[in-house]
Amino acid sequence: MTYSPTHGWTPEQLALKQSAMAFTRREVLPHLDSWERAGEIPRELQKKLAHAGLLAVGVPEDVGGDGGTLLDVSAIQEGFMEAGWSGGLMASAFTHGISVPHVYQNGTPEQVDRWVRPVLAGDAISSLAITEPGTGSDVAGITTRAVRDGDEWVINGAKTFITSSVRGDWVVTVCRTSDAGAHGLSLIVVPHGTPGFTVSRKLEKMGWLASDTGELSYVDVRVPVGNLIGAENAAFYYIAQNFVTERIFLALLGYGHALRCLNLTSEYAAQRTAFGKPLHANQVVRAKLVEMRRQVEVARAYTLEVARRFDAGEDVIAEACMAKQTAVDAAVWVADAAVQLHGGMGYMRETEVERHYRDVRILPIGGGATEVLTDLAARLLGYAPEKKA
Repeated sequence: MTYSPTHGWTPEQLALKQSAMAFTRREVLPHLDSWERAGEIPRELQKKLAHAGLLAVGVPEDVGGDGGTLLDVSAIQEGFMEAGWSGGLMASAFTHGISVPHVYQNGTPEQVDRWVRPVLAGDAISSLAITEPGTGSDVAGITTRAVRDGDEWVINGAKTFITSSVRGDWVVTVCRTSDAGAHGLSLIVVPHGTPGFTVSRKLEKMGWLASDTGELSYVDVRVPVGNLIGAENAAFYYIAQNFVTERIFLALLGYGHALRCLNLTSEYAAQRTAFGKPLHANQVVRAKLVEMRRQVEVARAYTLEVARRFDAGEDVIAEACMAKQTAVDAAVWVADAAVQLHGGMGYMRETEVERHYRDVRILPIGGGATEVLTDLAARLLGYAPEKKA
């Protein structure tokens, strides 16, 4: 039995979800395997998503977006994942979800016109460079440095694990502009093709194969001072502000993988015969399917509730951390159960659950490792000792 949840959506949001599923069947599924093998998705997919009205939902109309709420975006993402998107496809097609908000929230109208509008129209690709070879979740430890030299910034350093950086057009780079720790970071846009700025390596990964991931090198890279986004030394605040939605997106991705794995496995258990009867004739198989469904339902309900509270203007930093953990833990467990119930076929590249099994492993790491986010939630919820003066 295929489970396609409709509860929690308004009629308009359900239409968005159905549009995303139809787009997937038409434009994605015939090509996804080849994109996975190629290690990146074609640039024209961005244009197709834009034409379908699925690329810029959730972005204000006055900066080139289609408007809408985080729940509207959630309905679209649920539709994509339920219909069979890979994690890497989602990460690359929607990398702008973590990059362009910094520009339209904090930048000038000229910066919005120059960088944001082309991305939302599907004509350009953006990325966000935070992580460095020596720093992961420790944003305050960033060492890539930008020094003011007249009317230019001179940038030196390196970034790694940067999604969409290989095929991208510009990258919002987090740079150290002061020695004041977390309060000494700034956002500077670096266009591809700038002298000294190179993709030093395209990285090979366990999963997210359709997503191009790069290691970036900055050697005396000069960009105009006008490429600074927002206030100097204010990047840590900007990043923290947008980490909430990024973590909700990862939670959506998590329960989306789990939902897809549940449906693939329930169909397989009904069709596969072993010892003269279908797999789901065995109580132990049915029990596992129910547990998979339970985890999907719990993760979905909590994630959408946190998204609803975010749309209502509530402070949900801690809740976003917990939603991410709830959903990605479900993704990891359900994907593992899916492979197990598929038996030997679950280990084969030709079987879709094998891809989901690899794709979900990054989720407890990306966007802040589970251990780091749990400690952050503990402090926000008052469960940690107060720091001494």
